[in-house]
Amino acid sequence: MSSYKTMPFHLETERLILRPWAESDAAEFSSLLSERGNGTPTVEHIRTSIAEFLTETVATGIALLPIQRRTEGDFIGYCGLIIGRSTLEEPEIAYELFQRVHGRGYATEAAGAVLDAAAATGRRRLWSTVGAWNTPSLRVLEKLGFERDHVSTDDKGEIVWLRRELP
Repeated sequence: MSSYKTMPFHLETERLILRPWAESDAAEFSSLLSERGNGTPTVEHIRTSIAEFLTETVATGIALLPIQRRTEGDFIGYCGLIIGRSTLEEPEIAYELFQRVHGRGYATEAAGAVLDAAAATGRRRLWSTVGAWNTPSLRVLEKLGFERDHVSTDDKGEIVWLRRELP
C-alpha cells in the first residue's frame, strides 16, 4: 500500500460536483466514450469498467471521478487521477468532457479541484499525457501550471508529457 493519504472522493467547486461512480452513470459514460469516434461501448461493458474503477480506487487511494454540474445535475464527463503511463507515486491527471460543454471552463475547474485533492494526499508531482493534436487539453493543462517535459510516440502518434510540481 502507498504511503500517501487517500484522495478525497467527493469534490465540489462553484459549478461542479465530482463524486464516486455509480452504476447509473453507465449509459451517460457510454455516450461520452462514443464521442471518440470508435463506436459505442455497451452499457454492460461500461458497468464492468465502473466496477473496475471502484476496485482500483480502493487499492490505490486515487480515483477518476464523474463530473456533474451543480445546477443542472447532469453528468458531463470525468476527471481524476490514474496510474496511466505514470506511477502511483506520481499519477496522471485525466479528464474528458462531452463536446457540448467544451469551452466553458469546466475541465479547468474540475482539474483544479483534483490538483488540490492530489496535493492533500502528500504527492509532490503529477503528470499528464496528451495527444499532440489535442490543443484544447494542452491549453487546460498549461492554465493549471503544467509544463511540457518531453514527447513520446505510440501507435496513435505523438504524446506530449506534461508535469506539475505540487506545493
